[in-house]
Amino acid sequence: MKLPRRAFLCSGLAAAGLPTWAQTDDKWGALRGYPESRASFERLPEFRVGNYSGGHERSIRHHVIRAGGRVAAWTDAPLTDFRYRSGLFQRTPDTYLAQWPVTGLLIARDNNILVERYRFAREPAMRFQSWSMAKSVTSLLLGICLDRGLIASFDDLAARYVPELAGSLHGETSLRHLANMCSGADVVHARDNAVLYPGALLGRDPDIARTVAAWNRRSDAAGTRFNYNELAPLTLGMVMRRVTGGSLSAFAERALWQPLGAEAPATWLTDARGAEFNSIGFAARLRDWARLGRLVAQRGRGPDGQAIVSEAWINECTSWSEADAPARVGRVRLAHGYKALFWHTRADGSRPAMHGHHGQRVLIDLPTRTVLVHTAVDQQGPWEHELQDMFDAATRL
Repeated sequence: MKLPRRAFLCSGLAAAGLPTWAQTDDKWGALRGYPESRASFERLPEFRVGNYSGGHERSIRHHVIRAGGRVAAWTDAPLTDFRYRSGLFQRTPDTYLAQWPVTGLLIARDNNILVERYRFAREPAMRFQSWSMAKSVTSLLLGICLDRGLIASFDDLAARYVPELAGSLHGETSLRHLANMCSGADVVHARDNAVLYPGALLGRDPDIARTVAAWNRRSDAAGTRFNYNELAPLTLGMVMRRVTGGSLSAFAERALWQPLGAEAPATWLTDARGAEFNSIGFAARLRDWARLGRLVAQRGRGPDGQAIVSEAWINECTSWSEADAPARVGRVRLAHGYKALFWHTRADGSRPAMHGHHGQRVLIDLPTRTVLVHTAVDQQGPWEHELQDMFDAATRL
């Protein structure tokens, strides 16, 4: 049987081993100008490019985190012949971008931007959605609260600061176990987000505090097993709002975003009461994501060398005590660990990373102070292995 031209072309692409997204005519909505969906978390592929680069701000409640008057400058130092080996082949950032649905890629070291690319008609002035990279932003704010004495100890119970959580599962869990995703709550990320998101972010009357307080099913003793979920960082957000006396966004603005020298406002999605859904929902320009990565790479020091978050907190985020054992590299996954809302791929803590759904990444190499920012609209296929190969090569430059 003779195939229609379109079917023949797609079957040929499939035979060539190209990703599924490359086998369709317009999966990502290019012919429609990358449309946005007004249905809060519409997940159809044709809406992702638009929604993940500003569209969610037009359909979901959010706070604005204003930049300050002083911008920490970058120096453009583009590499003209950057190549890396992945498998048997020599590759370049452009060959990588041609293969996977990546909207932005930036590699920097110290104050120098070495690689910066945008695709799918995205532009530098657009804010890119974090998904779960917001958890690592939460970690930096938690560290600042500890630095300032607003929280006495990382091992305090959440109920010490939010008394209405006393007697609840999350209230009787330490901040350490919450930040390490070892709360012991009977919650399954893939199963229970269908309940959590409507109850705490997207429903008719979403309420984070109500959702956290009501979730009292336990599967393990706290501190015994890694179990990635949204409730743990949401509890930390409740603690920080209480000790700072306002929203996380207001605290982030004055304690992190403006001292960091961000070039543009960021946004953070909220529930109906203005509480940030700090498991996800932080959006910023690519260069500002790189500034956050640079802050970690410089062990908490900002553009003038001042400590925005202490080196002690960066050290806490990149090391494991006996109390952190279930989150060690190799215990979380074969090649991954977790600590204080950062992912890790090296047991010595030298490679902290921010991870988000559908390929959002900020990779950090502490020894060389190299940072890679990656925004995308899908995570299917072996792209992450190649991205690590690219990053490894960048750290050797």
